[in-house]
Amino acid sequence: MEEIIQEKISADHLLYVSLKYTKTCDVIMNLILRWRRLIEISIEKLLEHAKKRKKISSIPSNPVGVIEEIKKLFKKDKEFLEVIKLYEMFRKIKELKVERIGEFRKNVTLKIFYQGEEIDVNLEKLKEYAEMLEKFISKVKQFLLS
Repeated sequence: MEEIIQEKISADHLLYVSLKYTKTCDVIMNLILRWRRLIEISIEKLLEHAKKRKKISSIPSNPVGVIEEIKKLFKKDKEFLEVIKLYEMFRKIKELKVERIGEFRKNVTLKIFYQGEEIDVNLEKLKEYAEMLEKFISKVKQFLLS
């Protein structure tokens, strides 16, 4: 849990301090990568805990298998699955086509082209993601303490 909280603190700093003063797409990209790492660590811990509790027989070694396993484990939790969907995009972020819009201005936006959609990642969207991840972390904490 300690590692997850450290990642969250770093991500929050990027969102609430760095982005506020620099307003660049590089900061948005770094924030997304930080969140990706946070979700990866959480998934790792969740699967280890589920294995100890004998809820799953083994932890898959490939990333796609890991995602499928975590989806099965939390199939009833819509909010949790939304974060996993977000994580799937975050995983591919470096290979995706992106456009930088309005850098160094108040409405800085990173336009991401993902699965035939255009996703405008601006301050509002980032705050939405931060809220989703906040709930995600509390669910992870709950699961790990059960």
